[in-house]
Amino acid sequence: MAKKQKNSVISALCVAYGERVPKDAAHISLAFGKTRDEISVQDGIKRITLAIPEKKRGNMRALRILARKAVFVARREGVRTITISFREWTGRGITPVRAARMLAENMAMANYEFVALKTPPKEGWIFIDTLIVRGDVVSEAKKEFAKGLIIAKWVNRTRSLANTPGGLMTPAILAQHAIAYAKEVSVPMKVFGKKDLAQMGAGAILGVAQGSVEEPKLIVAEYRGGKKNEKPIVLVGKGVTFDTGGINLKPSDHILGMNMDMSGGAAVLCSLFCAAELGMERNVTAVVPAVENMPSGSSYRPGDVLRGMSGKTIEILNTDAEGRVILSDALTYAKKFNPSLVVDVATLTGAAHVALGAHASAIFTSDDTIAERALCIAEESGDYVWRLPLWEEYEEEIKGTFGDVTNTNNKNSRYGGASHAAAFLWQFVKDAGYPWLHIDIAPRTESAEGEFLAKGAAGAPVRMLMRLIEDNT
Repeated sequence: MAKKQKNSVISALCVAYGERVPKDAAHISLAFGKTRDEISVQDGIKRITLAIPEKKRGNMRALRILARKAVFVARREGVRTITISFREWTGRGITPVRAARMLAENMAMANYEFVALKTPPKEGWIFIDTLIVRGDVVSEAKKEFAKGLIIAKWVNRTRSLANTPGGLMTPAILAQHAIAYAKEVSVPMKVFGKKDLAQMGAGAILGVAQGSVEEPKLIVAEYRGGKKNEKPIVLVGKGVTFDTGGINLKPSDHILGMNMDMSGGAAVLCSLFCAAELGMERNVTAVVPAVENMPSGSSYRPGDVLRGMSGKTIEILNTDAEGRVILSDALTYAKKFNPSLVVDVATLTGAAHVALGAHASAIFTSDDTIAERALCIAEESGDYVWRLPLWEEYEEEIKGTFGDVTNTNNKNSRYGGASHAAAFLWQFVKDAGYPWLHIDIAPRTESAEGEFLAKGAAGAPVRMLMRLIEDNT
């Protein structure tokens, strides 16, 4: 039996192999062609049968949901050990290796709930301790089970960082978490404070942060698992630990949950640490600008013009469009690493959420090859994305009157906000000479109904980033 993972967020799913079904376990089976789930007891063993239409046999999307549902139902039934017949999850293009990683990732993600701040019930929290895999499992599939559990652990850590209330997750505290995780996987870390940022000329980060008593941070982690001279993939993540909107204060029904505005920063940090724990033969750098966006007498104002690290000036039309402002400095800083690819991840726009609903993040790039690659990797990972336009027309609509660029549409239009945000970021990478991908995870910040994931942060797009790192040849 495999050892339980240490340092798990809530509960670590342990995978074992064998035919024996313990008396206190529940056996999960799939019933293709049936329309109703069934729960029964046979020979003292609880059996949970999940219905799935025959036409969805071999459908990875459907199987992901079922894997999570299996854990959801078992936990509801008070079960701590579950068994599956591995062959039921394979076939029709689903190889044992693909099935193993999918099962490990999704079952472990469903085995998570943010209860750190809740009083435990008398009977304790019900989580699955052990998954027993029955049937023939080849060594490569076992390796993928182990890999999938590690990836899910870092997805769940991303979720916990994002779920933590803003009062307990300031820029300094986020940096402390990053330092602790970095020590765990032996990754070098640097954390730059206010004085460092002033010396760098990071006027965009400092401008957004100036309304808060919490000092801004620039968190940088470097994992070097590849060749010495190999150009790294640089992951840039928005780290707004709480976003009030600043002077353009958010309405009350939109401000709740803004502790999750650092989800992009959490995702890129945890992806790098995951790559390190897996020992991936890649060079990866994570850059996270961390700030609070607060209203006060010292806040930056609508109409202010900030000069960022790039030298470009940013005309502030709306203080609630702060994420792209701090990312402009982070993207400029990323150039120093001479990257092979830069990917930024941010809960950037409600417009992306309006366009795509709750089931896919928006991606933007000027590189068609990168876009197609991202779409394929996302589909395989389960962190689904869809491409939205990044055209010259949008660049015209962010040209400044008193600064070089505006941080929102200069026509005061409510439409196309996700593309305007991407066009803004594009100004800081377009002449860099390396490919760039922007992932707006606002649609996927929180889990959606019917996903069989706990309420709160979804942990996107860690699974996608892990496959992107693997594929970055």
